[in-house]
Amino acid sequence: MNAVASRNIKFVSHSDQGGRSDGVQVMVHRGYAYIGHGFSNGITVLDVRDPAHPKPVNFLPCPPNTRALHLQVHDDLMLAVNCPSMWTMQVSERAYFGGSAADTLKEQKAQYTSGLRVYDISRPEAPREISFMPTDGVGPHRIWYVGGRYAYVSIHFSDFSDHILAVVDMSDPTKPHVAGKWWLPGMWTGGGETPTWPKGKRFALHHALVAGDLAYAAWRDGGFTILNIADPAHPKLVSYRQYDPPFGGGTHSPLPLPDRNLAVVADEPNAANCKLGLRYGWIFDVRVPENPVSIATLPVPAEADYCAKGGNFGIHNLWENRPGAFQSSRYIFATYYNAGVRVFDIENAFQPREVAYYVPPDPARMFDPRPDRPQVVQSADCFVDRNGLMYLTDSNAGLNILQFEGA
Repeated sequence: MNAVASRNIKFVSHSDQGGRSDGVQVMVHRGYAYIGHGFSNGITVLDVRDPAHPKPVNFLPCPPNTRALHLQVHDDLMLAVNCPSMWTMQVSERAYFGGSAADTLKEQKAQYTSGLRVYDISRPEAPREISFMPTDGVGPHRIWYVGGRYAYVSIHFSDFSDHILAVVDMSDPTKPHVAGKWWLPGMWTGGGETPTWPKGKRFALHHALVAGDLAYAAWRDGGFTILNIADPAHPKLVSYRQYDPPFGGGTHSPLPLPDRNLAVVADEPNAANCKLGLRYGWIFDVRVPENPVSIATLPVPAEADYCAKGGNFGIHNLWENRPGAFQSSRYIFATYYNAGVRVFDIENAFQPREVAYYVPPDPARMFDPRPDRPQVVQSADCFVDRNGLMYLTDSNAGLNILQFEGA
């Protein structure tokens, strides 16, 4: 498959994921790839022990109107979200990104399932469900779990205005339960708090990553926090940064680099053709967690006019340096929607450089059911194994397996 553009990244193979080419988060473990879908409402399992010839071996369907777009895999466990399949239910994208997810669902008559589903993957090709932690409200969106007692999940409970941090006790995987919560002031509507943010903004935890006793959390239009989670039942605020305005919000993906006292925080574009402006990847100096300081931004791809290409242009996900896979505090991997996947060298954190990229061809078929979506690549997530083999998902274009060849 010929790339639209590439540098220092080589094509290895492609998979249509068993005819379900829409993919969001991908985890690779023991020679198998687990792919959560945005529209096909389930999880695909691929045998990638021979990366040149990936083979679909299983599909785990979700309940009706429910998707499992995000998941985490560690040892013999896979944790997956169950939440409303927003786009197949034709929820307005403007409403979704511009307010509470619960408000966008009020007019929906379709029923969905919300909660955290846990699988035994000791037989990696045949995940077996061992528990389900139901949640009221809209339910979970993202998870951080790398083993140990706790998982860190963004969950929208019915008595909150949107997603908050939920610390889930996984000491008995057959009985997961919420052990602690943290939210921005104004979010606990069941406790009488009143939202204070501007109309048209969405204050909601998208995702939190943990390093030691600190959780680095992205709150969409609500900015970026560092939390102390030494006591998981009672997380405490360490610092808070809000840069919308003047920048456009959408804070999406945090990546702590504790060996360098740095954190990368990426904002997601949620409008096509850059019509709401560019979004950026920020580098923070977090030597003093109480006072994180932004010292640089990742360079914006410029070898083509991506704002004019159609679809979203900007960072979606960052590769998260998962245990057992590729770990680096120098190379930052970022999926960039219509600009494919990008690799940045931040050896000099004040002057980051783009050193590699791969832009796949546009999809042959659309799985996105939303009207008037342009048929262009929208790279979603990238898993990088310890040898630099990259597994790149897309909203419509299937899985590309690539090899990072270094800077």
